[in-house]
Amino acid sequence: MKIIYILALAMIISVMNSTMFNVALPSIRHDFDLSSSQVSWVVTSYIIIYAIGSVTYGKLADKYRLKNLMTIGLCLFAIGSIVGFVASDYWMVIAGRILQSAGASVIPASSMIIPIRYIAAEKRGRALGITSSGMALGTAMGPIIAGMITSFADWRYLFAISLLSLVTIPFFRKYLNQDQVRPLKIDIWGGILLATTVTLLLLAITNVSLILAIITIVMLIVFVIYIRKVDQPFLDPAIFRNSTYTTTMIIACLALIFNLCVPYLIPQMLSSIHQLSSFTIGLIMFPGALIAAIFGIVGGRIADSKGNTFLLRIAFVLQLITYALLAVFTDRSYWLIMGVLLIGNTGLTFAQVGLANTVSRTLDGAQVGVGMGLYMMLSFISGAIGTTVLGLILDRVKSPWSLNSIWYAGGANTFSNIFLVFAIWIAIIILFLFRYLRAANHNSTFSK
Repeated sequence: MKIIYILALAMIISVMNSTMFNVALPSIRHDFDLSSSQVSWVVTSYIIIYAIGSVTYGKLADKYRLKNLMTIGLCLFAIGSIVGFVASDYWMVIAGRILQSAGASVIPASSMIIPIRYIAAEKRGRALGITSSGMALGTAMGPIIAGMITSFADWRYLFAISLLSLVTIPFFRKYLNQDQVRPLKIDIWGGILLATTVTLLLLAITNVSLILAIITIVMLIVFVIYIRKVDQPFLDPAIFRNSTYTTTMIIACLALIFNLCVPYLIPQMLSSIHQLSSFTIGLIMFPGALIAAIFGIVGGRIADSKGNTFLLRIAFVLQLITYALLAVFTDRSYWLIMGVLLIGNTGLTFAQVGLANTVSRTLDGAQVGVGMGLYMMLSFISGAIGTTVLGLILDRVKSPWSLNSIWYAGGANTFSNIFLVFAIWIAIIILFLFRYLRAANHNSTFSK
């Protein structure tokens, strides 16, 4: 289990790097005299490469040793950090973020693959719980550390923090020594087509562009035709003939939307309704993330002892309670909201552990790398879609009324309505999709 703790440390640094720069955008915009659309590429470029890298490293892990991939990825991460730290022009900031993302994306891919290859199935839930705890802790620490640094020093020092990832390389090289690679041919053109399709999709989502959406659909059709004809394609379509894997992936994408939506929506609510500063918002959200990090390990043990079905029941019920309470008490005390987040973040972490453990059990050795990489990529894309939709709602919809008949939240109606929809969404998963998945698996993979 030593390698899992090292992986969790790398996960903390990686996730922090993805969340810290949201706080620094106003400073970067001011220093380089940028527009909002221009400075957004600090985040957008990272998102695009991160999503593509997750599945790419997953595919490469089927042919190359993980310790070598981790070494290359973390070195790229460090090089990007150095480029960003010394940036004197905006293009250097973007170049640094792209290099960072190209390297850091090895971590989420490996966080799914390493537990499968190095941890026995009966202990895998605990391992996934530890890595999920690292993700939760990194998410919480990122805005707080960024707020402190940007308050007292230059935003470039955010890049320097990511250099801490270098300390994990010797440990990865020591413990990742049991890989059994296969002599596969890497389908470069298939990888390029997939990367292009994902890039267009994320650009279409973030820019809300119909033209880009149409081009994305065309590229997707080309990609599907290509992988059906070529030998040893980058993404073997046979993986989708695994009905258990495909069904579980659908459930995961529908449920994991909230992993990005909630961290995006809560700060917006605390800022617009309660007029809190970024640093105070970070402090309000930190206890929930810390508890989620602690209980992530507990969730892994529950999955190992009681099964994934039992853990996911708890996860979805906790989320249902959270969104119902937030819908009712949207404009109440932010201390109350902080308490509710203790429940909600734990539910989100339990869902991460249970769903990842479930997906991992639907794959055999030849499909693990690309299958888990695809899982990470699609869950990330679903979250990106969710946050984009939320952004459009918050920008364009000002509800004079509330769907919630228990409590009318006045100026907070839009947020109240969104949380009520979240609660209904989770209720549908509990009542229908969850039951369907159990029936499809005949109580075999999903409940173990």
